[in-house]
Amino acid sequence: MGELRELARFVHDLTWEALPETVRQTAVFRTLDLVSVAMGAVKDSLVQSVLDSYRQRSGTGMCSVWGMDQFLPMAEAAKVNAMLAHTLELDDVHTASKTHGSASIIPAAWACGEQLGSTGREFLLAAICGYEVTARIGMALGVTAHRKKGWHATATCGVFGCAAAAAKLLGLTEDETVSALGMAGTQSAGLWAFLGDGASCKVLHTAHAAACGLDAAFLARAGMTGPEHILEAGDGGLLEAMSNCYDLSRVSAGVGDTWEIMNMDVKPYPCCRSAHCAVDCALALRDRVRTEEIADILIKTYQVGYRQCAISEGCRNPRTPLEAKFSTPYAVAAAFLNGKVTMDEFAPGQVVRAEVRDLLHKVRVREDAEFTREYPEHWGCSMEVKTADGRILRTAVRDASGSVANPLSPEQIADKAEHFIGIARPGRERKVKRSILELPEAGRLPRL
Repeated sequence: MGELRELARFVHDLTWEALPETVRQTAVFRTLDLVSVAMGAVKDSLVQSVLDSYRQRSGTGMCSVWGMDQFLPMAEAAKVNAMLAHTLELDDVHTASKTHGSASIIPAAWACGEQLGSTGREFLLAAICGYEVTARIGMALGVTAHRKKGWHATATCGVFGCAAAAAKLLGLTEDETVSALGMAGTQSAGLWAFLGDGASCKVLHTAHAAACGLDAAFLARAGMTGPEHILEAGDGGLLEAMSNCYDLSRVSAGVGDTWEIMNMDVKPYPCCRSAHCAVDCALALRDRVRTEEIADILIKTYQVGYRQCAISEGCRNPRTPLEAKFSTPYAVAAAFLNGKVTMDEFAPGQVVRAEVRDLLHKVRVREDAEFTREYPEHWGCSMEVKTADGRILRTAVRDASGSVANPLSPEQIADKAEHFIGIARPGRERKVKRSILELPEAGRLPRL
């Protein structure tokens, strides 16, 4: 039995009763975190424009857009919710695969579940299948090799998870699930080129993964077949096309025993996860130095983090909130100046402040062989701050705040959820949160 079929069999056979209780509860909290940060983005002008465009093109439907009292056909609702989920750069991350799987899996499963009238448990079970599939495809591709080829794993791997979740909700057979995953693979796409010129289409990646994953499952139910050997085919196999250092065995290794949904980092700062370790370092040193005393800041980090958040013109001289979110120098400067890194620090007017620009130009980022060697098991960095009078301050972070090894407290997670839900539903934060926490007993998915 090939790896893709073994994954399909896992999806087909998995039952709610077979899940460890910790996995069930984690799925609930992953949903709460993802939905809350999506609702926090409802005022984003780009997503609102996309919503208007979809309504004009496709009309209304029965599937909800979170926090907006709007309804669209299933695919469009999944796409808008996936864009919302990825807009604030606060969606959780599976570090071993470098995927933000939640941002496409949960919107796809939610829209499909609304379309089908699924229960809360059915939705959660499907989402769990999506997490496990997305993570394993990403690990098989090899995090560093896949990223260095320019692929955005959240998109390329997320489409598999969305297909798996929809296949579970549709009750596809094992063979149909294989076809759904095969068709997901042939639609796998998403490139990091947007980072070079600050294009705003990154949110399209999660949206595309959600819609294409849904398509793959529904087409499989209709009888269309997908290539079972999509991963390893000698001509057109996905692994060979997208990586020069892949491991096919990781697709099915430990499936059903090791639960990758348990290995999700929760993001405390609304910027690229690769900048979080540097933010932690800055906040740790901030009380020991005044910003006007700082002469130089040297950050050493892993190769992918250096390449992604330190070398482009947008990283070195950010002009827009999106560029700032992918700039380690900017995030560090904001942390030293303000003592926090929140949505406020990424407002357009904040990004171009003279004092933050002066400080970020004192930040140097370098690749470090030791941090590169430890990646992706650890997303760490070190920081050395030199002052004008010759003092040197040093610190290092091996695992950033919110990681599995350095988790946020339950209070921090609850506060994060309520804050962002409140942007869409002021005064109803706790009611919405409770409706998500009660999903295991819900006869249908709640309107949010």
